[in-house]
Amino acid sequence: QVQFVESGGGLVQPGESLRLSCAASGSVSNRTMAWYRQAPGKQREAIARLGPGQRTAYPESVRGRFTISRDNTKNTVYLEMNNLKPEDTAVYYCNVLYNPQSWGQGTQVTVSS
Repeated sequence: QVQFVESGGGLVQPGESLRLSCAASGSVSNRTMAWYRQAPGKQREAIARLGPGQRTAYPESVRGRFTISRDNTKNTVYLEMNNLKPEDTAVYYCNVLYNPQSWGQGTQVTVSS
């Protein structure tokens, strides 16, 4: 079972950018990967997905601002986040999209002036 370690979060001001990284303990090159986030008092939601064929999808809330990518040579998935808003404040996780099992600790992103 592949494990994931997320990093790159922090405290930023509205309009700023962050790049999150997700290191997998094994190859995920043939898996559809996703970034998820969970805000206080809310359910975890998928906010970016990336298939093996590099096809991506985003909900309207982040489309045009967030970009998911992967480096299969490093077993790493990235999330580039631009023009961050206070409503993006959450703990961010990565995992496979279908039937995710073990979750990492996530990385906290706080957007506040």
